[in-house]
Amino acid sequence: MNAMHHHPNLLPCAIALALALSSGGVLAQDMDHSQHQGHAPEQSEPAHDHAAMDHGAKAPTDAESRKAHAQHGEHAQHGEAEPSAPVDHGSMDHGSHAGMDHAAMGHSKPAASSEPREPIPPVTDADRAAAFPPGMHGHELHGSPINSYFLLNRLEASGADSGGGQAWEATGWIGGDINRLWLRSEGERENGKTESADLDLLYGRAISPWWDVVAGVRQDFKPGESQTFAAIGVQGLAPKKFEVSAMAYIGERGQTAARLEAEYELLLTHRWVLQPLVEVELFGKDDPARHVGSGLSTAEVGLRLRYEITRQLAPYVGVVYERAFGGTADYRRAHFEKADETRLVVGLRAWF
Repeated sequence: MNAMHHHPNLLPCAIALALALSSGGVLAQDMDHSQHQGHAPEQSEPAHDHAAMDHGAKAPTDAESRKAHAQHGEHAQHGEAEPSAPVDHGSMDHGSHAGMDHAAMGHSKPAASSEPREPIPPVTDADRAAAFPPGMHGHELHGSPINSYFLLNRLEASGADSGGGQAWEATGWIGGDINRLWLRSEGERENGKTESADLDLLYGRAISPWWDVVAGVRQDFKPGESQTFAAIGVQGLAPKKFEVSAMAYIGERGQTAARLEAEYELLLTHRWVLQPLVEVELFGKDDPARHVGSGLSTAEVGLRLRYEITRQLAPYVGVVYERAFGGTADYRRAHFEKADETRLVVGLRAWF
């Protein structure tokens, strides 16, 4: 109390000093915040980790808030010298942050569905029955399993030095795409007499899309006495679209023979067709009763030009050259026949 009486002026001085210190702290905080706000645009704030945020924490007190801002101000002053350290958002209390509108971010928008608006109904037994009627299985979808075809390749009349004549060649089959029964016939008549006639009955099986193997019997009616042969061979479409047939025969009396044929169809227009043909016959031994010799017996080359009135019917004209060789030529000369002959032919070709 004596001290207060001895120093009556100390109390006003103490009050003035306290006010000065208080105003200095406020200025320091203002300076720190101004520096922090001015420097903030130079750095981009890292993305907030919302998974680590503590949104449920309570709001900080005024003292804690001032302390945190003061620390940020100190870091802002050092920002020009070195980059600021990453902010630990896990330790920050974001409870005071305003709620974020996640609906505006498009998170709730459903993805477009790839399914149709109206689902496709399942296939029923009635639908299957309508699409596949009873009896339609496998090959039945392409038509009847049994088909047939007949070709009258040549039915012609000829004129030659020895007189007029007729000739025919026909082939047909019945069956499916793989197995077929073949029927073939060929013959010639001259001066009212049958010079040659034969009939082949063969079973054929497809070994490729273009080739068949055939086997069966052949019956020769003329020349000479009727004879039966076992037959085997191949037939089909060779490269360049040549129709080829190669047959081998064994007779009941031990005779052997072979016949080779090749023909080609050259389309000149959509109706005019030129058809060359080559045919060769060979025999294993002489057969005087039939006037044939061993080896190469005969060869025939023909050229026919047809006009297709329809695809199934076509008249034609042509020329044919035939020649006998070896023993067959000798037999013909012995019977006062020519070994070779050229004929003009007129005929009809049809198929169905």
